[in-house]
Amino acid sequence: MLVPVILSGGSGSRLWPLSREEAPKQFLPLLEQQSLLQRTALRAREAGAGAPLIVCNQAHRFLVAQQFADLGASPRGIVLEPVARNTAPAIAAAACLLEAAEGPEARMLVLAADHAIPNEAAFAEAVAVADGLAQAGEIVTFGIVPTHAETGYGYLKAGAAQGGGRVVEAFIEKPNQDRADAFLAEGGYFWNSGMFLFPVGVLLEALERHAPAALAAARQAVAQAEEDLDFLRLDAAAFASAPSESIDYAVMEKLERAVMVPLDAGWSDVGAWDALWGLGEKDGAGNVAQGDVLAVGTHNSYLRSDGRLLATVGVSDLLVVDTEDATLVAHRFAAQGVKTLVESLKKAGRRELQAHPTRRAPWGSARRLAEGDAFEAHLLTLQPGRAMASQRHQRRAEHWIVLEGTAEVTRNGETHHLGPHDAISIAAGDQHRLANPGPTPLKVLEVASGTIDPDDIERQP
Repeated sequence: MLVPVILSGGSGSRLWPLSREEAPKQFLPLLEQQSLLQRTALRAREAGAGAPLIVCNQAHRFLVAQQFADLGASPRGIVLEPVARNTAPAIAAAACLLEAAEGPEARMLVLAADHAIPNEAAFAEAVAVADGLAQAGEIVTFGIVPTHAETGYGYLKAGAAQGGGRVVEAFIEKPNQDRADAFLAEGGYFWNSGMFLFPVGVLLEALERHAPAALAAARQAVAQAEEDLDFLRLDAAAFASAPSESIDYAVMEKLERAVMVPLDAGWSDVGAWDALWGLGEKDGAGNVAQGDVLAVGTHNSYLRSDGRLLATVGVSDLLVVDTEDATLVAHRFAAQGVKTLVESLKKAGRRELQAHPTRRAPWGSARRLAEGDAFEAHLLTLQPGRAMASQRHQRRAEHWIVLEGTAEVTRNGETHHLGPHDAISIAAGDQHRLANPGPTPLKVLEVASGTIDPDDIERQP
């Protein structure tokens, strides 16, 4: 059995202000209507793999679940990382789970959730070749056919041919420009994609030899894992004891033998805004425009608005990204500098780094409209059949006005049904619950007043 293991722990800081800590780039529709995570899952399915096992940050569990629900699909499982420990412990934990469920002969196709691969047919062909090698006991990585002398990726040096692939002679760290130019001129060098196909038993043996601490921590974290709704929560203490190492450093670079399958499919790790310009459909002036954009005398720029009109005049080679609460303007050739900007935002404790004004939840979303020292206003959207948890606040009151749909409000044990224009007040200390019993989304204007403290909430089962 071939099982996709999709790693979804990245933060996507170079794509701020769209990508944020609470909703990083893999959950965003950056290139098409579906998110990068959704496209990764569909791509694996088209390549003949089964339902995916997702390993993600525990803070993103509901985002992952909702993304698969939106696809009308179910993952094999959603495994929650209590802390970030790089890719080796995450892959080790997935291998332990698959060994227990499918046996050591199973194969795991390890994919990053945030890569773009436009030519999915070529990807499927490469996976088929790699799976044949894995069934023969080989550890396989995918090498991207380079299109230019890139300094931002590690490289693989390819050796002799092997069953449709090539033996890996060396793993090479990110080179300087001169070495990258030399690699491209010489040929036989490929970008290291960070995608793999492992026979589960063979990988576990390699982990035991080369990364025993990571494997031991992963085994313990899996053995002591707890089920939480539809999620599997790895044991926090055990997982935190694992060394924070990439699978390349922990295992791949130490192997006596690994095989590479070349992949020429337009791959990109979508690492920065200039990559999206490169991947996007351009107009006659070389611009990529998304949203409500008017570009006059503008050339070779990436222009994105998630709401209001974005207008440019007489500029070139710019990145302009406008969101609800933050706007980025940068030179296209300085896209990597966004990471430095993010560090400055982190030092300043800016909220714009962490969350969008619109917060996603299992029941729908809450969009922040206004706030002050003693009030907040939100637009709540509840999907059909969904409900918030029953809760109470001790230091604030809430007033709800139904804008669209039908609301079912339970207040101190009494149930009220409200339609458009109806309103209800929730006093401090009231036990309350908001639900949508109808067939269409419910939209409610919520105004909270009093002491606005995110910790002032007591949820009931």
